[in-house]
Formats: sequence, structure tokens, C-alpha cells
Amino acid sequence: MRSNGKHPLIIPKNVWALGIVSLLMDLSSEMILSILPIFLVTGLGVSVLTLGLIEGLAEGVASVIKAFSGALSDYLKKRKILVVIGYGLSTLTKPFFALASTATWIFVARFVDRLGKGIRGAPRDSLIADSTSTKIRGTAYSLRQTLDTLGAVLGPIFAIIILYLTTNNFRLVLWFAVIPAVLCIVVLIFGVKETTLKRNISSKKSYFLFKNFSKITPVIWLFFLTVFILNLGHFSEAFLLLRSQEIGLKVSFIPIVFVVMNVAYAIVAVPFGHLADKVGFFIPIVCGFLILVLSNIILALTNGIEWMFAGIIFWGIHLGMTQGLLLAIVAQLSPLELRGTSFGLLHSITGAALFVASLIAGYLWQYYNSGLIFIVSAIITSVGITFFILWHCCYFTKVNK
Repeated sequence: MRSNGKHPLIIPKNVWALGIVSLLMDLSSEMILSILPIFLVTGLGVSVLTLGLIEGLAEGVASVIKAFSGALSDYLKKRKILVVIGYGLSTLTKPFFALASTATWIFVARFVDRLGKGIRGAPRDSLIADSTSTKIRGTAYSLRQTLDTLGAVLGPIFAIIILYLTTNNFRLVLWFAVIPAVLCIVVLIFGVKETTLKRNISSKKSYFLFKNFSKITPVIWLFFLTVFILNLGHFSEAFLLLRSQEIGLKVSFIPIVFVVMNVAYAIVAVPFGHLADKVGFFIPIVCGFLILVLSNIILALTNGIEWMFAGIIFWGIHLGMTQGLLLAIVAQLSPLELRGTSFGLLHSITGAALFVASLIAGYLWQYYNSGLIFIVSAIITSVGITFFILWHCCYFTKVNK
């Protein structure tokens, strides 16, 4: 394990650099995503079901790429080049959001953007794992998530300011989003270093693509199944924006939903990552998904803005408590030579679940009512929590004895 020649408990420069890269790209993306659902539904006249299809299909198709990019990074023994390609594709899509005149343009831009995310996700997470020791891995992943979330806070704030000053000029917001995306690529190229690790690979051919998947242990596959069920209860955050508009939040202030959610996310991510490094992942993850159940119940039943924001805060706390720790579990269970493959599969399964969840949410919203999607989410998440507890008690604890 590479320690960068420094004290093993010090967060390496690579983690900080990747965190800044994530911050800049998320700043750009959240400037767009915090207004995109409203722009589509009210500006371009797209139905909520079509919105769910755009959100879900973009994630679902791109999720297939995530598994292959992870396996490819293991095969090439190179992480950075795939990370650069992934972030580069996402950067190239940003102007197309501003130029879009139909839902088809938006879908293509979202698809290529998610394709870029699919390519970069697993190699980036592998770079972090390769750059850190097990003693600080939960903290390292949570730190990157926190910086990512800081960008997700700043993006909607900038969107609110621009909308307020320009009387809801959506396209100007979309043009401004190009700037941090370009800066992201600059930091990535000059600030992130490739890791040099000796992997136990006797033959490249035996560890490529589909053959890699057969090396994944049953314990990890069962964990992936559990993650899929948990994420079936986690549809696109675009529906949170639509719910806030339905309850009565003014259009120019709708991006504040993402600000509140991501501030809550950022506040809890690193402390709970550090806690998990000391006491284990089980309690923080279970509590985090129980908080998601509570968030869904509040958002389903409330008609007031105050309670709506309470639900949004709990949603953000859930993200901060769980997202980095799920990655850390995969890093702990996966052998070094299959780390990229394992991360790729995790991202693929998460994306596939989001695809299904967003389609279900769009259908229920379109043909029934908005509250029902949150009730269904709470039920599915509860089932997922049960699966996670069973997996932890029956498999994870035995592996780590």
C-alpha cells in the first residue's frame, strides 16, 4: 500500500487534489441540475414522466460503462488517464445545456455527461484507495465527498444569485456553469498524480473485463445486491426540486433546496467517516438509511415549506452518513488487483437502481400523486436496511474475523 512517504494518518495530496476536482465539477453540475428540472418542465414543456426517463436512462445506460472502466483501469494499471477522459467528456457537454432548445438536446447532453461520470468514477475511487492506508480510508473518502458536496452547495447558490439578478434567466446560469468545469480539468491534469503499485497479476488476459467479474467473491456480490435494493429507494434528487415547487417555493429560490441538502451532507460526511474508521461501518450506514426513511415520510406528508426543508436536511444527512462509507466497504473487501473492477460494479449497480427508481418515481408522480413516490421509497429503503443487516451479520463479520 502506498503511503506517499508520509505519516500514514495524514491525508495524501492526491486525495485533496481529487477532492478539489470534484468540488469544481460538482459546482458546475449543480448549477445546471438545480434548475434543469424546472427548466425542462416549465420552460420546455416536458412531462414529469419524461423527466424521470431522462434522469433514469442517462444514469442507467452510463452505469454499464462504470463496470468496464473499473476493469479497464485494473488491466491498464493506469487510473488517471481514464479519470481525465471522464471529466473531459463531462466538461464538453456543459455548453450544450445552454444551447438546448428541445428535450432531445438535454437528453444527449445528460447522457454524455453521465457517460463521463461512468468512465471516471471507478478509477477515481481506486486512485483514492491506492493512495491511502486502511486506517484513514473512511476519512479519505468522506473528505472527497465533502469537497464534492461543497461544490454542490456553491453551485445552487451561484444559480440563485444569477436568477435573482437576471429575472430568472436560466440560460445564463447554464453558460456560467462552463467556467468551473474547465478549471476542473486544469487541476486534474496538473494536480493529480498516477499511483505506482505492484499488483499481483500473473497475466493481463486473466484479469480483463468479464474474466475480472468472475474473481469477485460471493460476499461482495451479496453486498452489491444489498446496495441495489437500498438505492431503489433513492430516486433522482430532481424530484425534490419538483416537490419544493409543488409545495410553494418560488422558482428563483428552488436551487436553495440543493444548498440546504448539501450543507447537511458536508457537515456530517467527514465526522461519520472518521467515526466509521474507529467503530466500523455498520451503525453509521444503518442509521443513515433510517434517516432516509424519515426524510421520505416527512416529504410525503408535509404541505408546508418548513417541514419540507426538514425533510431535505434529513436527506442530506443520510447522504453524508452513507455514500463515502459504502465505497470504503468495497475498498476493504476487494483485493488490490480487482479494486477498479469492484468500484466499477458498485457504481454500475447504483446507477441501474437509480434508473429503475427514477422511472417508478416519474410514473407515480404523473399518474397518481407526488406523495406516493416518497412512501414507496420509504418502504423499499426499509427492505434494503433489513438486507444490509442480514448481510453484515451473516457474511461481513465472518470475513473480517
